[in-house]
Amino acid sequence: MVIFSLIRTFVGMRIVIQRVQHASVTIDGKVHSAIQQGFLILLGVCDEDTSEDVDWLVKKVAGLRVFDDENHVMNRSILDVQGEALVVSQFTLFASYKKGNRPSWFKAGSHEHSIPLYEEFCTKLSDAIGKPVGTGEFGADMKVELLNDGPVTICMDTKNKE
Repeated sequence: MVIFSLIRTFVGMRIVIQRVQHASVTIDGKVHSAIQQGFLILLGVCDEDTSEDVDWLVKKVAGLRVFDDENHVMNRSILDVQGEALVVSQFTLFASYKKGNRPSWFKAGSHEHSIPLYEEFCTKLSDAIGKPVGTGEFGADMKVELLNDGPVTICMDTKNKE
C-alpha cells in the first residue's frame, strides 16, 4: 500500500484534448487566437516534465485518430483532416482537492520551468501538423470558447503511458 501511494504522487505533463468545430481565446476583450476544425488542447506542466514528455505528447496528439472517416468511424488524425490546433496553458489541471473545498496547485510547475516547455510543445506540434498552432497567453486571464464536436474529450498524462 505504501509503494502504491508513493507511485501515485508522481505526476506528469497533462493535457485535455477536445475535438472542436471551432475554438478561440480572448484576452482583454480581443480575440488572441482562433481555429476552425481541430483540437483545443489544455496543457498543464509540472516541474518534473522534460522535452521527452513534450515529444511523447506531440506524437500522440498528431497521431490520435478521433476524426470521422467516410463511414462515420473515428479513424482519422488531425493530419488526415488538415485540422488546426489551439493550445492553452492550464495549471489548474494539477488541482489537489483532497483537503477542504479550496483546491491547491502545489504540483503545477513554476513559470520558469513551465513556459519553455509550453512553448516547445506548441512549436513541435506546429511542426508535426504542418501549420501554425494558436496559443493563449501564459498566466493571462483568458476566455476560451469552443464548440466541442462529438463531444470528444481525451485526457493524457505523460506519467501514465500505459
